[in-house]
Amino acid sequence: MTIRVLLADDQPLVRSGLRVLIDGTPDLDTVGEAATGTEAVALTKDVRPDVVVMDIRMPGMDGIEATRLITADAGAPRVLILTTFDEDDYVYGALRAGASGFAVKDMALDDILSAIRVVAAGDTLIAPGVTRRLIADFLDRPAPGPKRPPRLVKGITEREREVLTLVGLGRSNSEIAAELVITAATAKSHVARLLSKLSARDRVQLVIIAYETGLVAPPR
Repeated sequence: MTIRVLLADDQPLVRSGLRVLIDGTPDLDTVGEAATGTEAVALTKDVRPDVVVMDIRMPGMDGIEATRLITADAGAPRVLILTTFDEDDYVYGALRAGASGFAVKDMALDDILSAIRVVAAGDTLIAPGVTRRLIADFLDRPAPGPKRPPRLVKGITEREREVLTLVGLGRSNSEIAAELVITAATAKSHVARLLSKLSARDRVQLVIIAYETGLVAPPR
């Protein structure tokens, strides 16, 4: 199945380069381009992409606010932040806004394509160098509204609790399968059930739940 991609970046050359890269890949297709956050929000509703590749710094509405608005809708597309800047505050802002991935523009082109696929599949991708330390620190920062209460982990099985812990530790499905001596397909099924039971959008939210409920302790 072809992954439909919307590009949001205020630099025409960047959008053009990404479009050539994406449209030259059999399983990806560019369905629209936006030069501002406001355009990205409006165009997302019109073309309904699977993934929005979003820059952060754009005139008017920035990419983080645009991500927040896009992911607030039911059935929202995944958002992959692709930026020149990998400062911690941008990562925190992107995660809080609902982004499913955070990549930087100096990554290899094949890695950018892989990042789009990973995010489209419902998984999480954080660029090399932006580590689990950031997620742990992010959880210690004040956020608007009440923190997710521990009671939300009730109703899952002991095996699902083990899987949630490993997701919180950053393990992939194959790594979870190896550690728990189960098949990769079974690990994927457990993750899918956790997403449903905990009303989590993607693995980023599962990681956050694992930290907030104490299943995984922030590194010190």
